[in-house]
Amino acid sequence: MTSTRAPFPSDSFRLLAAEEAKHWWFRARNRVLLWALKNKIGNFNNFLEIGCGTAFVLEGVRNSYPNADLYGSEYFEEGLIHAKERIPSATFVKLDATAMSDEARYDVIGAFDVIEHIEQDQLVLDNLARALKQGGSLIISVPQHRWLWSHVDEFACHVRRYTRTELIQKVKAAGLEVKYTTSFVSLLVPLMWLSRAKPQDGEYDPMTEYKIPRWLNKILELVMSLELILLKTGIRLPVGGSLLMVATKS
Repeated sequence: MTSTRAPFPSDSFRLLAAEEAKHWWFRARNRVLLWALKNKIGNFNNFLEIGCGTAFVLEGVRNSYPNADLYGSEYFEEGLIHAKERIPSATFVKLDATAMSDEARYDVIGAFDVIEHIEQDQLVLDNLARALKQGGSLIISVPQHRWLWSHVDEFACHVRRYTRTELIQKVKAAGLEVKYTTSFVSLLVPLMWLSRAKPQDGEYDPMTEYKIPRWLNKILELVMSLELILLKTGIRLPVGGSLLMVATKS
């Protein structure tokens, strides 16, 4: 399963920077990730986000962990422009994750919807594991279920959508111990499948993902809030558009 689009559209970062704070998906994902950081990892002194984009997630980490040293890396300079404006106090660097050489440097590393874009995902996971301190944690999210593959993935330049077993095997192969996994965007899977199964008339318009009525945006965010309540009660969702995993270097 490969993407037919390359390279990643550079103007996507401008679009993301303008829409992330308003869009249900980015807002809801941040809540899930920050909940997992607090409840499955806890406190830390430093944090690196690989493929930080415009630093929308990293800004949430800054608000939750104001005393932590924050680092962000991004392959595309266009993303770093917005990231540096968003969090002037963080340290940012242009980096190809397949060439990362850090060793035992970070308490926590996050990779949020990143490695599905990279052919050599095992190499990246190996690099992240090496960069973690002993006892450090990796928190990662990826798109899930191959049967959800569609034109949306192709436009986003995804190389794959993961199965849970596949991601667990690759994280373990990197020398990490999987501590927690759950799906999310679970209650919306039927809607996702229907929207992706529908034939496309003409070229796909990426703005479709953002051109939704305000009322619908609020409803989708409310559904995701209900999902977060389920996660907080200890339920691990077996099916979902996304997969969340926490692993440690022990």
